[in-house]
Amino acid sequence: MSIDEIACVYSALILQDDDIAITPEKITTILKAAKVDVEPYWPGLFARCIESVDVKQLISNVGAASVAPAASAAAPAAVADAGKKEEKEEKKEESEEEDDDMGFGLFD
Repeated sequence: MSIDEIACVYSALILQDDDIAITPEKITTILKAAKVDVEPYWPGLFARCIESVDVKQLISNVGAASVAPAASAAAPAAVADAGKKEEKEEKKEESEEEDDDMGFGLFD
């Protein structure tokens, strides 16, 4: 991500936090106040891309998604137990296959 993109993201977040419509002019105003120079097309491009997105919903979904890895931190023990069960089942299947071996193979 370039500095121009990051500056536009922060500008949009500032506008969203203040419940102000995200427009190219307002993004440009914030960038000028912060003394950040970006290519002139970035504010317009960014405002057009974000106008169809609910930024508050997007932010709240990002926060909800970060909870899942924390919840899955307790799962390794369950996965290890499941792995042990699978190993036992595989050993049973191998012993059954050995009983079925009649002493010749497909390519003998």
